Amino acid sequence: MEATEVQISQMLYAGPRGVAIKILNRVERTDSYLDKLLDSELKSDEIVDADKGLLAELVHGVLRWQGRLDWILNGFTHGNFAKAEINIKNALRVGLYQILFLTHVPQYAAVNETVEFIKRLRGEKVANFVNAVLRNIIRTIDGIHYPKIEEDPVQYLAVYYSHPQWMVKRWAARFEREELEKLLIANNEVPPLTLRINKLKITPSEFLSLLDKQNIQYQGSSFIDYFIKVRTLAGITHMNIFQSGYFSIQDESAALPVLLLAPQSGERVIDMCAAPGGKTTYIAELMKNEGEILAVDKYESKLHLIKMSCERLGIANVQFLVADSSHLETQLADKVIVDVPCSGLGVLRKKPDIKWKREPEDIQRLIKTQSTLLENAARLVKPGGVLVYSTCTMESEENDLMARSFLTEHPEFTLEDASTFVNKSVVTPEGYIETFPHRHHIDGSFAARMVRVSS
Repeated sequence: MEATEVQISQMLYAGPRGVAIKILNRVERTDSYLDKLLDSELKSDEIVDADKGLLAELVHGVLRWQGRLDWILNGFTHGNFAKAEINIKNALRVGLYQILFLTHVPQYAAVNETVEFIKRLRGEKVANFVNAVLRNIIRTIDGIHYPKIEEDPVQYLAVYYSHPQWMVKRWAARFEREELEKLLIANNEVPPLTLRINKLKITPSEFLSLLDKQNIQYQGSSFIDYFIKVRTLAGITHMNIFQSGYFSIQDESAALPVLLLAPQSGERVIDMCAAPGGKTTYIAELMKNEGEILAVDKYESKLHLIKMSCERLGIANVQFLVADSSHLETQLADKVIVDVPCSGLGVLRKKPDIKWKREPEDIQRLIKTQSTLLENAARLVKPGGVLVYSTCTMESEENDLMARSFLTEHPEFTLEDASTFVNKSVVTPEGYIETFPHRHHIDGSFAARMVRVSS
């Protein structure tokens, strides 16, 4: 019987390294995002549980350090690396990432696995070339040259800390050199996993005792009482404590806008850009399942995932609406939160592929969408009601400049100081929430609370 295309692909891209190369190819070639591609592979039976951690490490690690890897590989291929076929490029990246960063993988094993993969795919001649490149790098590893910092500091920082030059140049105009370097370093760190305890189902003390029984080490959040940080747990979503709905995975930066909204039992709340649902479910927990939340998203498939989260968490006061929030027509609400689509430059620790997918012009395009959404959100707030605008980026045009422009054009709204609702260490002198990975050790984000003082 002839092998199908899928079977041939599984044979060619076998093992965690082969699957990593397949994912990296898709990220580079298509609009697909890493987290969805990786999640799909981790659910597959093709990868044994013992290899799932390595697969996640390889794809995240390569994308995190792609700028530095490519600089080195370009030097050792006489400037021809960018012209190489995509499988060869990503095989070399995966091999070199292991050599530079994975001390528990012997260098010879990293080389051999890469060479065997290329041999299966492209034959002996290309495999010999890949072998020569990687072994040459290992031989001269202590003498690798990077751009000279004194000649071109932006290029040096971009290459050494693996960020696009446009991004580093943009931040260099805003931060002193020392702080910029801290930000770039923080963006490359592997973030801890932050858990939000679901007080609808369990008390914080009961939950912590469950973690103690399972010997799971944790530490409290600096910003929110019942949020805790754990080291990345393999298969956490399969654990009984997750399936039972005792917690959600949510970075504190994503929870702060909900605290700013301060939803109360019995209110009507609209979450205008609800997916992936972390804010919706947190609002419901704070409302103790009393009142009404309207969760709006363009895509039914995304709302279905939020529905499943609500069922797991024991949440019963959310209604779902498939709609484009920029044209949403519905009855007015006590509180509206609009967590707009943004450049995502605050979440590079978790989503390193964003570094290589974003372009400067994306920010200008997104600003128009954000402005439209904010305008429509304002129409849906009752007099005396609250509007929270939030992002997961650190860029002024999407954050404080957007909020200021809105407040100038809408005298019926006034800004309320965020420090009344959240830890003062994340609040700017103007009263906005603003977080940075290198300053707060959480994702970069922004939020503003605006009250409708008149109709």
